[in-house]
Amino acid sequence: MILDPLSIGMLAILAVLIFFMFRNGQKRKKDLEEKQTKIVPGAEVMTNFGVFGTILSVNDDKVQVETSPGNVLTVHKQTIVRFLDDEVAPAEADDVSDSAPEQVNEDHPTYPAAPEFGESADTTDTKPASDSREKNTDQ
Repeated sequence: MILDPLSIGMLAILAVLIFFMFRNGQKRKKDLEEKQTKIVPGAEVMTNFGVFGTILSVNDDKVQVETSPGNVLTVHKQTIVRFLDDEVAPAEADDVSDSAPEQVNEDHPTYPAAPEFGESADTTDTKPASDSREKNTDQ
């Protein structure tokens, strides 16, 4: 049987793809085993649905996560996607910049910089648009 160069090239590409498939599978298995060793009581975690909390207990595939004092969620091990102990702590909420606009009404937060839906923005220029166009053409 005689193999042409095209068949040899296709077999080489297939061999490279199979190599990378096995390599990625081994890498994922290693990462999963590493993650499973980090799932211990006391670890601060984030689930894949965005809930942050502290692990209280681990039973088989179930993990109890305390989201706030007295609130405990039972989730599957696979929903834990991130460990917060390894990351840099986010900035404290007290460090809010002074450039944020003040709220006008505490019950219904509205800010003076943004108009409500359907309202026009309050502008300081009270001249009609036609006057400003005439002024620009004269220059």
